Amino acid sequence: MKTLWNLILLMTLSVVTTVHAQTDSFRLIRNATFTMEYGGHKILVDPMFAPKYTFESIAGKSRNPMVDLPVPATSIVKNVELMLVTHTHFDHFDIDAVKHLDKSLKVIHQPADRDTIQKLGFKNAETITKTIQWKNISITPTKAQHGTGRSLELMGDVTGFVLEAENHPTIYIVGDAVWTEEIYLNIKKFQPDYIIINTGGASVPGMESTPIIMDEVQAMSLIQESGNAKIIAIHMDAVDHCKTTREVLEAEAEKQKIGKDKLLVPKDGETIKLK
Repeated sequence: MKTLWNLILLMTLSVVTTVHAQTDSFRLIRNATFTMEYGGHKILVDPMFAPKYTFESIAGKSRNPMVDLPVPATSIVKNVELMLVTHTHFDHFDIDAVKHLDKSLKVIHQPADRDTIQKLGFKNAETITKTIQWKNISITPTKAQHGTGRSLELMGDVTGFVLEAENHPTIYIVGDAVWTEEIYLNIKKFQPDYIIINTGGASVPGMESTPIIMDEVQAMSLIQESGNAKIIAIHMDAVDHCKTTREVLEAEAEKQKIGKDKLLVPKDGETIKLK
């Protein structure tokens, strides 16, 4: 009888754990801004909340951002417990976001942005240089190479993040980066279940032949080396120096016979359940 009860208990715990893990989700807001329900916590990443056409054009095509937020900023920040900032370029962290965020919010950021974030009044900000534990989530910083050559010098430092929690999928947030061996090694090391990549193929005016984030070709190279991970592609159709659109990326994936079960290309406001 004792053995039977132990078996029932194990089966019950297994069901509870599975249900808990299935509550994780990713929601694209716009560009590189997204929220996650992960490990029982709501996390906000790279918030750009500016209304449509707030900023000047970068590539001479349109003022930025080119589209409005799909939902009000107040609903985005509601119940957020943690914010991750990969870097502080305007399309990843802007003054409209600062206005809507509670300054006591826990913020994790790279060393290069310490002074900027402190000056903005965030009282609970932490610079990350190695793996840290926040509540039940392990957060590891990763290097992101935001371009090559002269464009890399102009763009400055960017940090990605790997999130791990027991009974939850491992998430690799690559950040603004071109495809590099370091990203390949991170994939091999962490074996992520999901990899979130910025695939707009953006470039610096005057250096159009050198992307500063992955384009559709580099995205396919990453996918080929991604193991069992699902890829979530974002940072498209929102700022005017991005040449790779969702349509372009999906066409390239179809040409490479990469299915929609492997490459997820969410629309603004769309939620993806993480398994």
